[in-house]
Amino acid sequence: MERAKTLGELKKAHYPGLSVKDEVRANLIEMLKSGKTIFPGIIGFDDTVVPQIENAILSRHNFILLGLRGQAKSRILRTLTLLLDEELPFVAGCEIHDNPLRPICRACRELIREKGDATPIDYLSREQRYVEKLATPDVTIADMIGDVDPIKAARGGHALSSELTIHYGLLPRANRGIFAINELPDLAGKIQVGLFNIMQEGDVQIKGYPVRLPLDVLLVFTANPEDYTARGKIITPLKDRIGSEIRTHYPQTLEHAMAITQQEAWVRRNGDARLVIPQFIQEVVESIAFEARQEKKIDKRSGVSQRMPITCLENMVSNAERRSLLNREGTVVPRLSDIYAALPSLTGKFELEYEGELRGADAIARDIIRQSTAKIFRKYYEGVPLQGIVKWFELGGNLKIPQDAPAEAVFPQFKRIQGLLENVEPLGIKPKDDKALQVSGAEFILEGLYATKKINRSEELGYHVESRHIETPSEEAGPVTPSRRRSLN
Repeated sequence: MERAKTLGELKKAHYPGLSVKDEVRANLIEMLKSGKTIFPGIIGFDDTVVPQIENAILSRHNFILLGLRGQAKSRILRTLTLLLDEELPFVAGCEIHDNPLRPICRACRELIREKGDATPIDYLSREQRYVEKLATPDVTIADMIGDVDPIKAARGGHALSSELTIHYGLLPRANRGIFAINELPDLAGKIQVGLFNIMQEGDVQIKGYPVRLPLDVLLVFTANPEDYTARGKIITPLKDRIGSEIRTHYPQTLEHAMAITQQEAWVRRNGDARLVIPQFIQEVVESIAFEARQEKKIDKRSGVSQRMPITCLENMVSNAERRSLLNREGTVVPRLSDIYAALPSLTGKFELEYEGELRGADAIARDIIRQSTAKIFRKYYEGVPLQGIVKWFELGGNLKIPQDAPAEAVFPQFKRIQGLLENVEPLGIKPKDDKALQVSGAEFILEGLYATKKINRSEELGYHVESRHIETPSEEAGPVTPSRRRSLN
């Protein structure tokens, strides 16, 4: 169908001219009827957050997403554009994209009065109808609402009190679209007052001049509960005018969390080597976030972002990639030791309580990796006899593997440990699989035994078992006297 170029053609096409909330509601209804995915890429919210957002849209509410960092709040808001029409007609040249059928700005009203059905029409894409602003304390009313432009007044010969002299801010420019404000509590109180006046009354005051501006906009916000006390708060009148408050949450299952990480992490590199990330390695990486959220030494009010496992996976793959490049290997297979190499991607993702500050972020991160390893190790090896491996170390064996050692060099050393390579099958690894994959599985077993305190690991000795021997006096040492017995004990 050919697009209308003038107001007259638009009328003949029977353009409905719905408000943005009615438009989003109508498109949501059609998507629900057809069974289409409403929020593609949003995982784990199907039974909790998504139905609440749908209810808010069906109710024509402005709404706020309330949740800790890294809970996909901003992503959800940006996905709302899929509920907008592909194109929107507006009066050509209008700064606030006025509705040709119901213009609100004076300039458009005068243009339509002058040209009538010959008024030119232009179009906005759905992406252009989404405006997002990160709230900061330095945001002003001029930024959000607008200000008087004396140059515009001088050039047009208008009085400063005229609506035609206004330089519109972000909110009016989002007219007939979605206006999103991230971290709403950081917005100064007087700016929040300006917002609720627009939401309720549809008018603003700029430099003392009242201007009626009944904007057609869907207002959506995000906030972190911690911000209510740490940096600011949402003023009560504004909070009262927000139709729905929707709580987000972190992934509730390991499967959902892994799906998010696989979707978001940049791991498919353009290198020549083939990348294979074992399932058990991915599970350990994901469990790190779950363990961190339960760790008493980490501040739960601040939260542990889902970005933690994403950046950890990326950094871990990079370390494996670097080892592959150094050794000219054709396959990149991460090992559990690569997760320890990814510590810099973990330590900046959580805030510590006082007890945690005493230990340090690095030590806490290492503890969490061990806890995650133990949890996944038990999943695969609960009831699997591994005493032969432990016995090898108890008999005095120790094994120290350089982190950058190639699989070809490590494989023979692992083969010396009776039962080690033979027990990688519960991980889904076969004896004929690539040696790099077998090495990764074998190292996971050793790290699992270390995490469950069956063997030890140190920088000097590598994997080993600490033995406690009481020296038995030899015949040459002479008879054992009471005083000598006390010294031996």
